[in-house]
Amino acid sequence: MLALWDFRVRQRDFLLEISRAITAQLDLVEVLRRVLNASLVMMAGQIGVIALKDPNGQYRVRATMGVDNDHMPALKAHFQDLFADAPEKISYAWLDTRLKEMAATFDTELRQTFALPLVFAGEPHGLLIVFRSYTGNSTPDEFQILQSFADQAAIAVHNAQLYERIDHERRQLAAIVQHSADGVMILDATRQIASFNRALERMTGWTAAEAIGRDLDEVITWARIETGDLKRALDDGAFGQPPHSETVYVEGDLLRRDGMTLSIGIIYAPLFDAEGALTNIIANVRDISNFRQAQEMQNIFISTVSHELKTPVALIKGHASTLRRDDVRWDDDTIREYSGVIEEEADRLTDLIQNLLTATRLQSDGKIQLQIADVWLDHLALRAGERFQTQTATHTLRLHFPRDYPAIQGDAVRLRQVIDNLLSNAIKYSPDGGMIEIGGTYSAASITLYVRDQGVGLSERDRERVFERFFRVDGALSRKTQGTGLGLYLAKAIVEAHGGAFRVESQLGKGSTFYLTLPRDVEFA
Repeated sequence: MLALWDFRVRQRDFLLEISRAITAQLDLVEVLRRVLNASLVMMAGQIGVIALKDPNGQYRVRATMGVDNDHMPALKAHFQDLFADAPEKISYAWLDTRLKEMAATFDTELRQTFALPLVFAGEPHGLLIVFRSYTGNSTPDEFQILQSFADQAAIAVHNAQLYERIDHERRQLAAIVQHSADGVMILDATRQIASFNRALERMTGWTAAEAIGRDLDEVITWARIETGDLKRALDDGAFGQPPHSETVYVEGDLLRRDGMTLSIGIIYAPLFDAEGALTNIIANVRDISNFRQAQEMQNIFISTVSHELKTPVALIKGHASTLRRDDVRWDDDTIREYSGVIEEEADRLTDLIQNLLTATRLQSDGKIQLQIADVWLDHLALRAGERFQTQTATHTLRLHFPRDYPAIQGDAVRLRQVIDNLLSNAIKYSPDGGMIEIGGTYSAASITLYVRDQGVGLSERDRERVFERFFRVDGALSRKTQGTGLGLYLAKAIVEAHGGAFRVESQLGKGSTFYLTLPRDVEFA
């Protein structure tokens, strides 16, 4: 009797010991390993299996002990089939029969099975199964101990699953933060940096290892602040109290560690604890250099367009007003001259408005409508050269096309617009005159047209941006010449609408050559 009592005491001590060890772990794999190991020891089993319910309610094998790798596929297949044809109400006898059939496929010596449900808060989380090689009778007290163990195991599994989900979400969030295009940093309540992502490393020149632990003002130093001040906002209680807390926005030019500046905007958002005390400040940092640049280009464009509209309107109004004077009688030559100026300036206005409308449609629709027919680019170039030669006395326009230069399918009006733009630019940006060559080459697959000048040329930076909308080369010559920065943007769009490509070769002080290449055989929708 004393021996039996001593066995039960040691059994309970063992149960308590392994329960503590299981519930102290949060790693799911380790918890399942300990549960299986303890189960096999307590029940003198040879094989142990734990199956957990997935989000779809299906039982999946998550841990085994005593099963070799060769039998794993069969075990998982058995488990998939185990509940596929199960009755609506599963009895222990039915489950025991199915488990014995399963055991026979692994080892014919296995005689007895134990299936213990892992239940937490009334919800089934999984199933613990032990196979052993002999049949023994268990007392109600032993079953109660085993069920207590299963309950403790269910708690441990539940906690480990929660930790696994939380850890997954934490790692997922960390990956999002680290690989975000925007800079993200976390500050503590004293504005010390606690987290610093890769985008901020690129923006500031500081590494995360160097930045973490430093005061915010050591890392985020301003060459110029346009709006906002975090320190002053904190002193003024700008964040408020939850749930009515607000954000603080700071914008300006960041002084990078290498001495360069970068235009950024930072949104600071507060994080409070349960008592409403400020614990952290989350900072989202955005590079607004492109936005600033686009805004500046837009301002320049508006100013340029205003000037471009004002000049022809003033000329039209001035010549029309002169012709309408009652105190003068104009001869026919003067009337024709003044009428010609009015017509030319009206055409200039029409072209400007047409370009603006085309650019707007291109921006919204992403394509240009074409009227397709046979086009001879060498003929278009010849007529364009004749027109532009009358507008300059300091430039010589020369054509260089092979005699058998082929026709292509395209929109003659649009392609003439491209050639006119290239010739106009070649003249404007060759203030000292010189040769302007319009030529072409062809192959079996494509034809190429080029315009070459001996003008001021382009820098490497300008070559990369010269086809952008509203972009104009910065310089004294550009400020003297007319233009909206739409010509090459539209020219490139027209060439690409024909399935072609546009490129430029240029060096400062050595002129530029623009090439457009169009396919000879292309189908238009």
